[in-house]
Amino acid sequence: MNSEPTPQRCRIVLVAPNAASADETIAKLGAALAGGDVASVLLPPYEMDETSFQNLAEVAVPLIQNSGAAAIIVGNTQIAGRVKADGLHFEGPTAELAENVQRLSPKLIVGTGNIKNRHTALEIGEAMPDYVLFGKIGADNKPEAHPRNIDLADWWASMVEIPCIIQGGNTLESIPDAVITRAEFIALGAAIFDNADPAAAIKEANRLLDEHAPAFED
Repeated sequence: MNSEPTPQRCRIVLVAPNAASADETIAKLGAALAGGDVASVLLPPYEMDETSFQNLAEVAVPLIQNSGAAAIIVGNTQIAGRVKADGLHFEGPTAELAENVQRLSPKLIVGTGNIKNRHTALEIGEAMPDYVLFGKIGADNKPEAHPRNIDLADWWASMVEIPCIIQGGNTLESIPDAVITRAEFIALGAAIFDNADPAAAIKEANRLLDEHAPAFED
């Protein structure tokens, strides 16, 4: 478990990789989590069937939790419960999101993402999720953070108390422009796992956050 003090600035939300096998996913996750502070890990199913995803989650969730991070299952309420995850990331109709929040919170963290405009963001905010992600899981395919996500995170963080995550690009160099928004978290996937040394990438990401992320006020 990471014994370092919790940074009082934007922190990393790690998006688990879409690796060739479950063993490779676990190996890459373990390497990254050994590299430094990570607030939470989003575990998507990608193209896995439900049985394969649950088998992966049964190994990944305790690995994540033992590192001191929160394990958040993407898109499957049943598996989140079965593997004793810390949270559920749900993308779907706002009414269903609200139902999940009412049913699962505060036992589980419930968040959402893939928000493309301010109107939708405000509607989702009325459901009172624990966080919103400005970005789409797996869409970090350019070096920089998407300008729309930067705009939305900057607007949201300035006026709404619900924490937000901004999706970074597929390079660590995207971090400074993304975190100037004062988003509470930055989602990093390809920027970490396309690196030959995920632990070194996490260490460098945290260094960049120390240097560029505004400190949060008490």
